[in-house]
Amino acid sequence: MKHELASKLLRSGDISRRDFAAKTASSLLGVGLLGHSLSSRSFAAFEQSSKLRQAATAKNVIYLYMSGGQTHLDTWDPKPGTETGGPTKAIRTSADGVQLAENLPLTAKQMHHGTIFRSLSSTQGAHEQGNYMMHTSYELRGTIRHPGMGAWLNVFQGGGNSTLPKYVYVGNDSRHPGAGFFPAAQSPLFVNNPESGLKNVKPPSGLTQEKFDARLRLAADLDADFRSTFPHRNVKAYADMYDDAIAMMRSEDLKAFELTEESADLRAAYGRTPFGQGCLLARRLVERGVRFVEVSLGGWDTHNANFVRVPELCETLDRGLATLIDDLHQRGLLEETLVVVATEFGRTPDINQNVGRDHYPKAFSAAMFGGGVRGGHVHGQTDAEGREVVADKVKIQDFNATIAFALGLPLDQVVYSPSKRPFTIADKGQPLTSVFA
Repeated sequence: MKHELASKLLRSGDISRRDFAAKTASSLLGVGLLGHSLSSRSFAAFEQSSKLRQAATAKNVIYLYMSGGQTHLDTWDPKPGTETGGPTKAIRTSADGVQLAENLPLTAKQMHHGTIFRSLSSTQGAHEQGNYMMHTSYELRGTIRHPGMGAWLNVFQGGGNSTLPKYVYVGNDSRHPGAGFFPAAQSPLFVNNPESGLKNVKPPSGLTQEKFDARLRLAADLDADFRSTFPHRNVKAYADMYDDAIAMMRSEDLKAFELTEESADLRAAYGRTPFGQGCLLARRLVERGVRFVEVSLGGWDTHNANFVRVPELCETLDRGLATLIDDLHQRGLLEETLVVVATEFGRTPDINQNVGRDHYPKAFSAAMFGGGVRGGHVHGQTDAEGREVVADKVKIQDFNATIAFALGLPLDQVVYSPSKRPFTIADKGQPLTSVFA
């Protein structure tokens, strides 16, 4: 409906294309897409589509974040028989010539659906900074907050279900960047426990719909003077938050959060852990039009007892990830859903005195499944000990640009923050087009 109205306005001549772009940027995004002024040069950049834009290979993203720094040597890039590889063995997968660590036996059976990135490298070796860069492509600064990928997707393309949150985060990591400098409406809905559903989404017992509507009208009347006196984006965002919450309360699709609708066998296959059930919730959400869902699994900061803790963590990851991939595939959703497994950095090849691995941003791994990526593919390589990237190094910005590229987002489109600073989705990152089928 909004697109039809916009089209009619432009065709009617009541509003120029330049004015429409400016008004849209100001009212919907809360940021400037056209620079400091509406010059012909800045407008031309907006008029023309990005040179790096492509037809999207994916409609949705399920982003599985391994918080704490996942060891690459004991998951995606095993080095059996070496001192740095430790006791971890490698196993064959469903993809010819591709091996994974023995800790991921179920995922190994799904490897024909995905690509492993074994050559990531970051400049950030501390958790907060590494987490921030992986989510935003930018270094952490005290003066500005950058948006996560889900917020970028909302701003450029919008959500797929008008009555459900456009962007959902499942986990309890308070360091998530959220909407960054975009309006609060672009922030994810945070779900701490996927098995608990959404709290406070039903009116109190005894409150009729008529009384509820009357209270809403009264609140709107009381707020009217304030909103007209202070027509700022944050005030509008606060009002919009109420509108979105009410729409969600009345949505039939709210049942997406009711995991009890799934069979006991499927829930057990995902794993009865917050992460496993979070993966199941993610599938239910993308089925109903939520386009970006992140699920976190913490605990990967294995400075101590790496070879005890990693198998335990991998059991949780393996069940949730492998079942998610297969479930999406069986439902015909994997082709349009990009499943990403990422972390802030790897762990040291050298095993410390506590039989653990320390922070290692120099070389680590990630993976993508479905969403148009090549199946049974490995991108990049580390040396025999997992210390150095020796082929096809991937910067964090390049990895994130690849996600944006899969979604068909305009990588070179400049957006100006409220402080008038220019930013792009992946900070000049270049998509790894060779990983797409």
